Amino acid sequence: MEFTRRQGLQLGLAASLAALGAGLAGCSTGAVGGSGAQDTKAAADTFPVTVKHIYGETVIKAAPQRVATVSWVNDDVAIALGVIPVGMPKNDWGGNDKGSTPWKDAALEKAGAGIGTDKAPAQYSEDDGINFTEVAKASPDIILAAYSGLSQEDYDKLSKIAPVIAFPEAAYGTSWQDSTTMIGAALGRSQAAKDLISATEKTIAEQAAKHPSIKGKTFIYGNLEPAKSDGVNVYLSGDNRPKFLSSIGMELAPVVVEAEKNTKEFYMPWSAEKANELDSQVFISWVPDNKTKEAIVADPLLGQIPAVKSGAFVADSDNTLTLAISASSPLSLPWALDAFLPQLAAAASKA
Repeated sequence: MEFTRRQGLQLGLAASLAALGAGLAGCSTGAVGGSGAQDTKAAADTFPVTVKHIYGETVIKAAPQRVATVSWVNDDVAIALGVIPVGMPKNDWGGNDKGSTPWKDAALEKAGAGIGTDKAPAQYSEDDGINFTEVAKASPDIILAAYSGLSQEDYDKLSKIAPVIAFPEAAYGTSWQDSTTMIGAALGRSQAAKDLISATEKTIAEQAAKHPSIKGKTFIYGNLEPAKSDGVNVYLSGDNRPKFLSSIGMELAPVVVEAEKNTKEFYMPWSAEKANELDSQVFISWVPDNKTKEAIVADPLLGQIPAVKSGAFVADSDNTLTLAISASSPLSLPWALDAFLPQLAAAASKA
């Protein structure tokens, strides 16, 4: 089953990395046990700085030298901004045998801090939640969690280790642009963050324009499990999956727009008995394998979803690609475009 929020194509990645104001190789915070030296020339902002979030405000008195991250996305953003964390989570879901991802590996190797080298960040598992012990071992002077689901209790515990940048409003609802802006401010690299956002958005727009069948199509991004009465989850506008599809010119289906009016969650369950009401021109879902896609199409209930019935159905069985879109970052999205957009365009052409 797909994660909710806890659970070699480099075209756009190169463009995003090239846009950084400071070279990755010169801007490391060092690995645990290292000097922790940071290239202060890249930290152009004046400190102290204050970052607002769901639990108040965090004041950073000086440019952070040792950065630790929790959850997804935050390490990607720090690395893209030229700061190598001293500690970061493993990618236990959707990752490779290094506990990392192709886009993160490319950026770390570019910085001379590839996984397995002396300069690599320490990694810790978050399979059972935040690993407070391992975060503390990294001796950070800031903890990045702009994209996360930190509870008040989590925030308070982490704050005893170092100042924390929590999410701004909704758990796991921070857009990659907002994560980049918040983390850029915390690290003293606000201009680099703006440049990175602009370069990434340009890459996405240029690649999406190569697939005109996508533009204007209505969509639903959900999670489908055949033969289960509760086998449907639908992601809402606050989730990064619909945000990404909207950013490339697609439109969230009116049935979802109407249904989400009374919730602030990032997804909502949908009864399989009412699957035929999920009307959109394209439907996207994660699946564990191709057999599951076939089972969805053949399912007497899920097969009645209009886009599934018409063949305008994207069933992604690549966990790494799903992660790249779901926990989107300035590194993951450019990496994902060449693999994901053709699938989306093929489905949209059948609508």
